[in-house]
Amino acid sequence: MGTVLPLAVGQIRRRPASFVGLAVALLLAVATLTLFGSLVAAQAAAPPAVSRAPVDGPGVMLIAGAFGEIAVLVALFVVVNALGFTVRQQFRDLALLRTVAATPRQVRRLLRAQVTATVLLVAAPGWAVGALAARGFLSALQRRGMAAPGLRIPGAPVAMAVALGIALLVGLAATALGARRITRPTPAAALTADTAGQRRTGVLRLLAGVAVLGGGALLLRLAATRAPGEVDKAGQATMLGALVLLVGLALLGPLAARVLATALGAPVRVLAPRVGWLADANLRGYAARSSSAVVPVALLVGLSGTMLIMTSTAERAAGAAGIATGVTRATDVWLRGAELGMLVCFAAVSTVNTLVALTADRRREFALLRLVGATRRQLLRMLAVEAVLTTVVGVLLGSAVAATAAGAFARSVTGSVVPAVPVAACAWVLAGAAALTVPGILGTGLRAVGGRVPEAVGGERE
Repeated sequence: MGTVLPLAVGQIRRRPASFVGLAVALLLAVATLTLFGSLVAAQAAAPPAVSRAPVDGPGVMLIAGAFGEIAVLVALFVVVNALGFTVRQQFRDLALLRTVAATPRQVRRLLRAQVTATVLLVAAPGWAVGALAARGFLSALQRRGMAAPGLRIPGAPVAMAVALGIALLVGLAATALGARRITRPTPAAALTADTAGQRRTGVLRLLAGVAVLGGGALLLRLAATRAPGEVDKAGQATMLGALVLLVGLALLGPLAARVLATALGAPVRVLAPRVGWLADANLRGYAARSSSAVVPVALLVGLSGTMLIMTSTAERAAGAAGIATGVTRATDVWLRGAELGMLVCFAAVSTVNTLVALTADRRREFALLRLVGATRRQLLRMLAVEAVLTTVVGVLLGSAVAATAAGAFARSVTGSVVPAVPVAACAWVLAGAAALTVPGILGTGLRAVGGRVPEAVGGERE
């Protein structure tokens, strides 16, 4: 480890831009875990008179535990995504290490050291943000009667240490998943491997995706067959089913992106014959790269849409029956809004990280197009078309998940598979997805298409 750690730190100092996305994802993970860990510590350290005081809702401990579980799962997804781009941007360096006798185990140790160093770098700001958020969240709970008035966030560093440990475990688990592509092939094959995403989806991945989709369908069937009086349980099964469907969608992402890009690309090629054809060819030809951009958008739209439509459907059903449930009580609606806000933060970070990394990684591709006569304006127009197509594909996939999950919930609550759709709220979700995707691609593209062509073609990626 004495040799690996300086090498890892040196690589971070040499390529800081390659680690920005990973650092942001880990900072958000540390902050979120600190937030909910501080709530658990506050409840555990409270005097008996405060901890046993009656409150409205499930209690601080259950709220923090439920939110923390979701945060760990979503953080793992986001960190795996960010680490994948970090590995890809230093893929050639790692492959060269393999050719000079570095073993797969040593490469994995190097990646673990990089993740550990990154976690330690973001620990202090993550703790600060998490502690401030914990105080604000606790105050909001107290104003709504969901936490005892005398509850206070303790100053002990136990919650921060636990948050750091869990974030480190999440990062190391992501390393185990992200290191496979550089450590599986032989050194020569790794050096010549295609890192642009132009590869076939493996059979095992396809089978795993189908199996996960089947599991999500079973969960939604369970939600749909709940009795009308079990609205809370139907809501829990619906959210879990939507999350499982999105995981399956991530596994089948390249195939889904290619199919939808092919269907949407035909009118684009007609409307914009030159740049439209090139943008469509990029999305279809590099399906793995395209799915990396599409899946975060689908995650954002799918989770947000499911929660908004489910809540609207339950409120309408409760209003008709005159019965309040855990889905429709004001405190629980607020909790769901807070949960949605957390998920949106993670999904937004994943979306921006992915789009910026993908676009910046194509500098050499853009330089080659300029060598054969493409202008910067044409490249930016191509990127604009790609951004719109990426947004539409992600929105369609996320909307399909949300519609399926909400239909199952509506079947349980109202007896009909047609849910109550809050059009204005869903429109804001779609606008948010577009606001993250299009400016993210075009903003990075402005920098990526600039510079001197010979340097971009012959130089290494930053």
